[in-house]
Amino acid sequence: MTSPSRRVVRDGVLAGVAFTLGGSLFSCGAAMAQAGAELVAVNLTYLVGGVFFSGGGWVSVLAATARSRAWRSAVVLFVGTLLFAVSLVAAFASGLTPRQSDGWIWLPDILGCVCFLVSGHLAMLDVGQGRVRVLTGDVDWWIVVVNQVGSVLFFLAGLAAFVRPATSQSVDVGLVNWGTFAGAACFAVAGIIQIGGGLRALRRAPLAG
Repeated sequence: MTSPSRRVVRDGVLAGVAFTLGGSLFSCGAAMAQAGAELVAVNLTYLVGGVFFSGGGWVSVLAATARSRAWRSAVVLFVGTLLFAVSLVAAFASGLTPRQSDGWIWLPDILGCVCFLVSGHLAMLDVGQGRVRVLTGDVDWWIVVVNQVGSVLFFLAGLAAFVRPATSQSVDVGLVNWGTFAGAACFAVAGIIQIGGGLRALRRAPLAG
């Protein structure tokens, strides 16, 4: 197996930084929401975190080999971050009916969660060379697994965020906040692992590239 170029490794480190910041901000936003902070402050924190998530997704696309499993995983992840962006921007709108809230906020959010899950599965196949395997000695495997746990938590939080027309309330606000907090924390931790692994790989990568 050929070693990745320094450019690819640097892109991986940059993506790790972006996901660490994005995950940290999402966790902060969820904690603020659970503590009853002003909605504008919460939404702004989420929005800035979403910018870092999208940036990390785009850099991941650039770092992966075109049409490989890693590239497909990165593309699906990036699409998921864009769907999250739609939801995050729509959250600033006021006076939405439950139907409008579900259409403009919940639907893009849950579709983004599905994209994250699909991306994680493709990433598992990539690190497992076509199979989902347990590879505890592989740093890339740990990054993918921690991210996938985060994606599952995001999905559960997304389901709980559905606004019931009869009550105009989310199914479970606590699950929305704590699921988002824990899921985002997983992405932040995986980002830190990715940064560490990337910096170590950078010392071994070829000087060219």
